[in-house]
Amino acid sequence: MSEHNSVGNAPGTARPAGASVAPSPWSAPRRVHIHDVAMRDGLQIEPIFVPTEQKIALINALGHTGLSKIEATSFTSPKAIPALRDAEELMMGIERVPGVKYVCLVPNLRGAERAMQCNIDEINLVMSASETHNLANLKMTRDQSFLALSKIIDEAAGQVDVNISISTAFGCPMEGVVAPEEVLRLGDRFAERGAQGITLCDTTGMANPTQVEALCSGLARRWPGLELTLHFHNTRGMGLANVIAGLSAGIDRYDSSLAGLGGCPYAPGATGNICTEDLVHMLDSMNMNTGTDLGLLVSCARQMAKMVGREVPGQVMKAGPWDKRFPPPPDLEQTRERALAR
Repeated sequence: MSEHNSVGNAPGTARPAGASVAPSPWSAPRRVHIHDVAMRDGLQIEPIFVPTEQKIALINALGHTGLSKIEATSFTSPKAIPALRDAEELMMGIERVPGVKYVCLVPNLRGAERAMQCNIDEINLVMSASETHNLANLKMTRDQSFLALSKIIDEAAGQVDVNISISTAFGCPMEGVVAPEEVLRLGDRFAERGAQGITLCDTTGMANPTQVEALCSGLARRWPGLELTLHFHNTRGMGLANVIAGLSAGIDRYDSSLAGLGGCPYAPGATGNICTEDLVHMLDSMNMNTGTDLGLLVSCARQMAKMVGREVPGQVMKAGPWDKRFPPPPDLEQTRERALAR
């Protein structure tokens, strides 16, 4: 493990003896699962094609950081997303680290068939809670999307797990507010249809913590046995605050993107996902168990920045962890003497 794997007690946690502390939903030891989506969600909008061998090397490195899932690519049309045109070669070339689920997004039945030929662990299917966004993104009504994705669930049954990502679950950039009832109704249909997991996605960073806690509280009881994940963007700087709200509501799985890359090519104003290493740093400093190695993640983030050849949003890779220390000024003792002589 690297030197930054454990960040210890965060600043401000010490309290006077005898002080009472109100119970906190995250004060007890808690396992939080991190799913990195940078190799798909991050690279899909980059204007360059990253060579396949570089992608494979980075996925292999990520596999040893302790992540629970890695969304490696998308089996979509090369014409639609040329940056991911090497899906088969990539999936057949990566190392499969035990304990890590390798996930691929698929847009249709043909994509699912291609993905399953590459021995993936999980298929990620996407549709929108917003009718307008679904039509703009997928060229189908929501009912048409549900039927199409149901066929994929049937095809995958007994072979690979299926996760359903519900886009615009916290708001649509074209419609505005999306009624929680619409999101829950859609999730109910997929839970009944046999999906193994549901992800609620804040596709363009419209969510706020109050809204997140209100929508997510009680989901574990509503959809028992399903893996529940939240997917936030940091478009308006509220991504990590929304994670805190999700934790308060009982959700323990989060999508994030190495170096903060990402965005939706079909959603106006969608900037990067919450940053994986920044998320892990926050959770580790809160004494939660992410199972990940922060130092290795930061190394991977720097590798990603070199691959895309531009400035990336991640903060911890620039500033270091909260417990990074700097040497005092060389004249500190002289300054002390002058201060005491006053």
